[in-house]
Amino acid sequence: MAPRAPPLLLLLLVSAAAGSCGAALGDPAGLLRRAKEAEFVDWVVGVRRRIHENPELSYEEFATSELVRRELEAMGIPYRHPLAVTGVVATVGTGGPPFVALRADMDALPMQESVEWEHKSKVPGKMHACGHDAHVAMLLGSAKILQEHRDELQGTAVLVFQPAEEGGGGAKKMVEAGAVENIEAMFGIHIFDSVPIGVLASRPGPVMAGSGFFEAVVSGKGGHAALPHHTIDPILAASNVILSLQQLVSREADPLDSQVVTVGKFQGGGAFNVIPDSVTIGGTFRAFSKESFDRLKQRIEQVIVAQASVQRCSATVGFLEPSFPPVINDPELHDFFMKVAGKMVGPGDVREKQPMMGAEDFSLYSEAIPRTYYSFVGMLNETRGPQAAHHNPFFTINEDALPYGAAIQASLAARYLLEHQQHVAAAAKVEPRDEL
Repeated sequence: MAPRAPPLLLLLLVSAAAGSCGAALGDPAGLLRRAKEAEFVDWVVGVRRRIHENPELSYEEFATSELVRRELEAMGIPYRHPLAVTGVVATVGTGGPPFVALRADMDALPMQESVEWEHKSKVPGKMHACGHDAHVAMLLGSAKILQEHRDELQGTAVLVFQPAEEGGGGAKKMVEAGAVENIEAMFGIHIFDSVPIGVLASRPGPVMAGSGFFEAVVSGKGGHAALPHHTIDPILAASNVILSLQQLVSREADPLDSQVVTVGKFQGGGAFNVIPDSVTIGGTFRAFSKESFDRLKQRIEQVIVAQASVQRCSATVGFLEPSFPPVINDPELHDFFMKVAGKMVGPGDVREKQPMMGAEDFSLYSEAIPRTYYSFVGMLNETRGPQAAHHNPFFTINEDALPYGAAIQASLAARYLLEHQQHVAAAAKVEPRDEL
């Protein structure tokens, strides 16, 4: 085997004489130009529309997974399948360390699409209303770019196509299936409705909240509504529980430590003149730190049980799994992202994103990978008219954003491998291998 050129020398040589794809792998702006070429755009838009027409819910992404595998095969990229039922993990590069991962989620939502257009969902009651169709298309676009420059890669880019982000804990299943073994760093992106087109956004530290769900059954004694003194009213008890839960944030949480407790489920009774035996309530709680999240969970149970007993009722409380810890961006990877993104779109179009109370199971990868980072690709173009928010039946994708997502992921992976190959070489001489 011929000795590898030192990474810095290799980068200089590649930059001086870019290949047939028109851009060196170490040139983020050049990779964006490649992703904006007409044939590339037509292809990635076509992939996204095919996925959009055939939305599939969590762990049912069989057609989406098959489409991903067909496209990877057409590019000559090896992959493993299935992982976590429908998941796919592909690799581009030497097959040896360092290993860096890129992730896309594949599942849709149980919603009826209200947007009338040529590529509307063909499946009643299912819709890609969060942009996961765009995420898959963008990661396949990144795969195409990386594969075109595979001989320049200084390590291995691992492409993770994950099922069941929308509450199914697909990230956890992928970790358990061995999808991210030996990964040093992982990057995830989300297309976003309120970030302008051409802008890349993120922040260090907490970027999305930890999320948990609870359900409680408040039990009393049913009877005739005209004789309440013969009953123990669980509706009254549950109502007091809900009011007390709101005080966990307003009176117990630091005002500078954002938290949320919301009751979104209340079920009990079926007649106007009957007090039921029990009432079921349920909701969600969110926080930006593990400490605050764990405290909320503990206090939710205490408040429900205690407040029910004040009204002579009993209560049982359960917490749904999996819960999702906060998405917390590694500070060093943030500096790295700012550098790469700035070279791609210019420093003025790399902006800080305020934290969101929404949750993302990307956070579960941080339990298995030393460093993780999550960012946002803007798609807002006000000249196109109002942009519906995510999880809305009128949600649409500005497909002009797809090249940006494809290019930034490819650039992050390639640059990370280049910079960290030197550390691998200094630590030990490792022969390339096929497995992770």
